[in-house]
Amino acid sequence: MRLDYSRLQLLNCYILSTGTLLFIHLKVERHRTLVFAYVAGGLAGDLPKIPYVDWRRIDAPDGILDGIDAIVVDLHSDHDDRWESAIAKWVLTGIPVYDARSAREQLTGRVEINHLYENTLGSLNPNNVLLKIKSVLDFFISLCLIIIFMPVMIVVAIAIKMDSPGPAIFRQKRMGFRAQVFTVYKFRTMRVATENEDAEALRKSAMTQDDDVRITKFGRIFRRTRLDELPQLFNILKGDMSLIGPRPEALSLSQWYEKQIPFYHYRHIIKPGLTGWAQVSQGHVTDVTDVREKLNLDFYYVKNYSVWLDILIILRTAAIMVTGAGAR
Repeated sequence: MRLDYSRLQLLNCYILSTGTLLFIHLKVERHRTLVFAYVAGGLAGDLPKIPYVDWRRIDAPDGILDGIDAIVVDLHSDHDDRWESAIAKWVLTGIPVYDARSAREQLTGRVEINHLYENTLGSLNPNNVLLKIKSVLDFFISLCLIIIFMPVMIVVAIAIKMDSPGPAIFRQKRMGFRAQVFTVYKFRTMRVATENEDAEALRKSAMTQDDDVRITKFGRIFRRTRLDELPQLFNILKGDMSLIGPRPEALSLSQWYEKQIPFYHYRHIIKPGLTGWAQVSQGHVTDVTDVREKLNLDFYYVKNYSVWLDILIILRTAAIMVTGAGAR
């Protein structure tokens, strides 16, 4: 009793419907201001500082809740019996109730680094099963991407050699998975510098500033489009890196950040990535204050690591490659 159908038509309809729903989300839902009510007390007191949300304080347990998308409460704070009863009633009426810490993390996409937080499994270690599956996918996807982009990499290498003297590939020691040092590969986008073993000089040379004079003419284009990162597909093939994860820092920078920022080395609990949550949310940074914010974003990824978050990062990375946002 099987009915004949066109597989091509089915695929086209799927793509069309997915594109339509995505367009509606970007044009309507994404620009709609959320209306959240909150119960003062504990961590919920700082919630009104989060932008793009219409925050409404609930002053009494029997207050009227009209036009509310959700309620945020610090569930770890001590509330009296009247508030506890009201929270239970709100849940029964179908109003979403979120914990203040989780709501803040999801709305800002970052985890504060006042202390280490457990992930959804109640552990500081990420899901090892997902990590192993991801490693296998990384190997085969990077192999396919190397084959696909090999002509592009050859053209880029030739352009670099014609643009300035020196090797086409830039090699640098970086801190990787579980704080193991590895050599990262990139297309050279700067002029070749003289060797310097001084720690302070190495740290400064590892930092790329706005409008850095060391960047070559073609190098600026390759950095903006992220084509300079393509050789890292070989790092992924070797198992040093993953397609998605916290970006690996230069060894000199990483050692310096560890002295300046508590818990910095915890970001090495998963493999560094070709792109990551901090890169698509913040872009390139070197200042310690900005690095703290970057670390908040890295911790968010470590804590909330999932396939769906990886897909979101891939989509955002594709948009950045087209627009060149966040490059230096």
